[in-house]
Amino acid sequence: MSDLFASSEAASFDASPFESLETELSFADVEPGEDQRWSTWPAITPSERGPEPWPAWVVTSAGALDTERGILKTGKEADVFLLERAVPGDPAQRTLLAAKRYRSAEHRSFHRSSMYTEGRSTRNTRDTRALARKSEHGREVAAAQWSFAEFEALCRMWELGAPVPYPVQVNGTEVLMEFLGDADGIAAPRLGQVRGDRAELQEYYAQVVDLMRIFAAAGFAHGDLSAYNLLVHEGRVRVIDLPQIVDVIANPQGLDLLHRDCVNICDWFTRRRVDCDPEALFADLLGTLF
Repeated sequence: MSDLFASSEAASFDASPFESLETELSFADVEPGEDQRWSTWPAITPSERGPEPWPAWVVTSAGALDTERGILKTGKEADVFLLERAVPGDPAQRTLLAAKRYRSAEHRSFHRSSMYTEGRSTRNTRDTRALARKSEHGREVAAAQWSFAEFEALCRMWELGAPVPYPVQVNGTEVLMEFLGDADGIAAPRLGQVRGDRAELQEYYAQVVDLMRIFAAAGFAHGDLSAYNLLVHEGRVRVIDLPQIVDVIANPQGLDLLHRDCVNICDWFTRRRVDCDPEALFADLLGTLF
């Protein structure tokens, strides 16, 4: 199961996105302006793109521009920006994305505990040696390892039907994913910000349990689950922040982290008069896991 985190050797190059590059750019006599760039979609390998079939809203045109629309969230090790990807002059090809950008190790104010990475492996032996030697290449690998871990986790959970944002692509230290919010760029609230009535919160709790079961059935725990990395979008609870996802079997602390997720979630809901028992939830997930 830890293969979820294994980085693969370089994939064969897919030239198809470039086949129509000249014709796509010819109709748009534009140059990227301030806070803009050409879409990075054509420059990445197929393994760095989200699961197929791609949702209809994903813009794959090489003539698209990426425009910065502001910051959504700042964090200790990554910031999330609002990005618009659109083809100039074509309103049908426009989408908003969340761009999560991990900082290099020297610019982080927090370093994820090694307890999350126990049991993970990499097939790329050059990267493994570079990380061990802490070479310049190793530092580059370390700076990007969390972005690729999050992207791979999102892909796996999306394919399993978990309520995660669709992972559009990963490029170095940047993960582009589905923006959960409205067309004006207003982000969906975190569960911790929701002030629903008891019946509404009971429904949200049931949804959280369902998504935890999906993780457990695949052998994983979120590892850092709380009301602040769960969003409520169009009545549905969606889970975010997955770089620390834990293989419960391969990681020696996997069961402890799964139990901590149960305690964190039940503590929050109990304070809002929703009946739940962390030990019963943990037992339920163990049954799903094994």
